[in-house]
Amino acid sequence: MKIVQVTNKKQLRQFIQFQMDLYKDCEYFCPPLISDELKTLDSTRNPAFEVCEAVYYMAVDESGRVLGRIAGIVNHRANSYWNVKKTRFGWFDFVDDLSVSKALLDAVAEWGRSKGMESLNGPVGFSDMDHEGLLLDHYDTMQVMAAVYNHPYYVKHYEAYGFEKEMDWLERRLIVPEQVPEKMQRVAEIAKERSHLRILPVHSSKDVLKTVGYTFFDVIDECYKDLYNYSPLTRRQKMAYSKEYFPILNYDFVTLVVNEKDELVCVGVTMPNLTKVLRQIKGSLWPTGWFHLWRTMHAKKHDEVDLLLFASKEEYQRSGAVALLFSHQLPNYFRYGVKRANVTNVLEVNQKSSAIWDGNFEIEYTKRHRAFIKKL
Repeated sequence: MKIVQVTNKKQLRQFIQFQMDLYKDCEYFCPPLISDELKTLDSTRNPAFEVCEAVYYMAVDESGRVLGRIAGIVNHRANSYWNVKKTRFGWFDFVDDLSVSKALLDAVAEWGRSKGMESLNGPVGFSDMDHEGLLLDHYDTMQVMAAVYNHPYYVKHYEAYGFEKEMDWLERRLIVPEQVPEKMQRVAEIAKERSHLRILPVHSSKDVLKTVGYTFFDVIDECYKDLYNYSPLTRRQKMAYSKEYFPILNYDFVTLVVNEKDELVCVGVTMPNLTKVLRQIKGSLWPTGWFHLWRTMHAKKHDEVDLLLFASKEEYQRSGAVALLFSHQLPNYFRYGVKRANVTNVLEVNQKSSAIWDGNFEIEYTKRHRAFIKKL
């Protein structure tokens, strides 16, 4: 076995394909879009590289077969913001061989030391927009697109390397009620009367850019600024995410809350659950994958949705803005026949967010994901 640094496009495709091959027989794995992975890992296409640098390694046996992969990342903006010297690692997958996982982690650790870093932290990505956290339980339930799936044996590899827990995220599957909960409706009415909040109607990406523009991501920055490992978004990142995601959203599942000055104070984005179609097309848009994906995104009935992105400005987090948002979204869930909703990446210490789900929805199960840390 040897460790190989990824230096060209052919190797990068091998790097991405390894995960597909490792999980090809796993009935619970949701493959990512290969085109999205290529874009995220390409320093010329991902705006996160404005504040990050990265290196990719593969473990390869003597026949050329890939045994594992890992990405090492230094997010200089996040390190400065939190006053730390972390080497992040992500895209970490491997066969069940401790020598493979150790060699990959050693390679990233050495790279991090060469950059003056003092700790190794992961699995995380360039920013909160990427997958993060090691799955610790419920391996026999389906992965959702925005969450992480990994084999159960991964845990012993982290433990063998001497990692310690730094933070956990919770992932919940909610049972959608048959009507808007009375408590939620009451709080929503109070938000409208006392805080003078209202729903801003939007029906397309043009509506969003015309009415609130990049303040959409300003709300996210303010809401998430004190949350674990958060990296404030650059203007280039905001522009890129707007261009990439706004045009594909179903605006029946997008809710914007504004105050009396028409300032955006709360945002909510739900997406149809795409796990089934992503498994069907095996991560490839060509030749017909794009059609199956488009048809799913624009279907008029959805049993399951993913609560993708929800944020509120700090001064409005106790105003009932979130209740107003959900009292607006739930009727659309009813109209589309939604029975279940997935909530991902809620920090276990984020009591405000947890209270929303625990107080208004029946919870089918809760998964746990973990970020680890080790001093270099």
